[in-house]
Amino acid sequence: MSSKKATVYRMVMPDHLCPFGLKTVDLLKREGFEIEDHHLETREETDAFKEKHNVETTPQTFIDGERIGGYDDLRAYFGKS
Repeated sequence: MSSKKATVYRMVMPDHLCPFGLKTVDLLKREGFEIEDHHLETREETDAFKEKHNVETTPQTFIDGERIGGYDDLRAYFGKS
């Protein structure tokens, strides 16, 4: 049985732990996903990631190489209101 895998990029900094990153990881776990969790540990790293992927916010979730988006997008992906 192949497991479902997701990749998450989220802010995990000494002075800031993104609450939506935590919610994203929790939702994926509840949906049965194995998570490759990438921490963006500095403002520079976060800004570079956002620029590279042309997104305004983190976290960003990828499933099967496809960008799903942020937490609200992930909820919609799973059919949650």
